[in-house]
Amino acid sequence: MKTIDIHAHIVPDSLWRAIEAKKDWHGFSHEAGEGLGAMVGCGMRTTFTSPKVRYTLEERLQDMDEQKVDVQVLSIHTPFVGYHLAPEQGLALARDVNDEIGATVNRSTGRLAGLATLPVQDVKLAIDELERAVTKLGLKGASLDTDVNGEQWDEPKFLPFFKAAEQMGALLFYHPQPQNNFLLQRTKRHGLNNSLGVILDDAIVTAVLLCSGVLEKCPDLKVCIAHGGGPACYAMGRLDRNWHDRPGTRSTSKPPSAYQKQLYYDTVTGNEEALRFLIDQVGADRVVMGSDWPFVPWHPSPVTWLQNMQSLSAQEKEKILWKNLAQLLDIR
Repeated sequence: MKTIDIHAHIVPDSLWRAIEAKKDWHGFSHEAGEGLGAMVGCGMRTTFTSPKVRYTLEERLQDMDEQKVDVQVLSIHTPFVGYHLAPEQGLALARDVNDEIGATVNRSTGRLAGLATLPVQDVKLAIDELERAVTKLGLKGASLDTDVNGEQWDEPKFLPFFKAAEQMGALLFYHPQPQNNFLLQRTKRHGLNNSLGVILDDAIVTAVLLCSGVLEKCPDLKVCIAHGGGPACYAMGRLDRNWHDRPGTRSTSKPPSAYQKQLYYDTVTGNEEALRFLIDQVGADRVVMGSDWPFVPWHPSPVTWLQNMQSLSAQEKEKILWKNLAQLLDIR
């Protein structure tokens, strides 16, 4: 059985080369320290929690073999999307990253696919770069943060971007900032910004897309939310009740749950019970395997974790492990 991982990060070699040359990388500077040190930029400090972020292609492929993953879909480590940069600087970062992802995919002999990063602080530049990434570099879509410098994805200015992505058949993969999300405004203790803050941001972007009319206006848009969409599916009853009880807040002709199955969700849910609940809500056709490589340790692998689940049927496992993504991204 083939296995495809939608959720695998990459830190570009150009960043490591800049560190070795003691230069900044698109506005990010390096701080030496424990392990690989940290990068400072965009008002935050990003540490590298796994040495695998500096793996060569050959090391990555070997690790994939050990994890029983046949294909990884690469996306940038989210702190480096560069939305805070001036548009032209953001475009330079995106082109640098996308060119490297495209070249890495081409060298992988079918083991890797790729998602672009985009300068979404300028919608026109983002559309143009997405088109280049898809048509010239062969990437499958784009990886996006869950907000854009504090703006939410239901702002009217983003609708042309969604329309363009829909027309291109490009997948949009939403992944929040692990070290810079809104929960840090409430507390910096207990590691809650990662364990809970990340999935709250997942839920917010899911709810924004469901409630805003984006999916109604772009019915063929391909979207996948990391970490199972966070607790959004669990909160669907409340979202629907608000739609029914407070008609003045409606932006769609149907309640949010009517659009729930237009999205895809990855399997990084934390435990089998949460994954089973997600599948029961949206169907196995809308769930795809993710690992959050290399930041989530799997014992022994995300594939084995899924294969050993007693609550999933063999047909559900087959869809989640590879069939859904093979069809969605045209991966042979």
